Amino acid sequence: MIQQGQVFKLTAKGVDGEPLWAYRYRLEGRSSARPQVGGFASRAEAQKALRKALERIGPGRGGAITLAEFVEEYLELHQAEPVTIGKLRWLLGKATTTLGEKRIADLSSKDVYAWRLTVPEGHRFEATQALRQVLNRAVAWGVLDFNPAKCGVANTQRRPKEKRPFDSWAQSEAIGARLGPVYGPMVIFGAATRLRPSELFGLEQHDVDRQAGVVYGTAYARSLPAKR
Repeated sequence: MIQQGQVFKLTAKGVDGEPLWAYRYRLEGRSSARPQVGGFASRAEAQKALRKALERIGPGRGGAITLAEFVEEYLELHQAEPVTIGKLRWLLGKATTTLGEKRIADLSSKDVYAWRLTVPEGHRFEATQALRQVLNRAVAWGVLDFNPAKCGVANTQRRPKEKRPFDSWAQSEAIGARLGPVYGPMVIFGAATRLRPSELFGLEQHDVDRQAGVVYGTAYARSLPAKR
């Protein structure tokens, strides 16, 4: 045992066939949750990472930890692709820039509400959701009794304005013809089936039934455009 943490060997093995190591610790007393971080190649690496985590949080600090410190701890523990972590860090940076030095235990719904109004409308919803996500973890770990980013803080998603790029089928065909035989059919296909870009680019050959004139997906079955 090291202070409030523990280093231990995992059953999982690394690429070299040797067991991996992990550490875990408590933010508060025995009743609090124990965050766990694994995947270290050696006991020494796990011990070094544990010491760093304990130095940042400090023994028994719990609610005395600042929002910026807790965000760093959350991001270190969060399991996701690097691009997702990067996006989350960027969104949370909007909160830590204003509220980062505030003790997490002192963070109020009024603080979050006032901060939210300073975030540009285009990122306000996502930034607030990111903060809620982090503070949900603080509640789960017993650091907070409730999530101040949820209580009394509405986070209505901005409704995108409907866009009508084409006023007629003739206009879409004209764009398709201008783009040529490679990209033109894609525009015609997308306009006719009304697929989202993610749905359109994720299609595979077996999703298209030419004989029945239908394109299938996980949540839709739409008719193919008729030949003209």
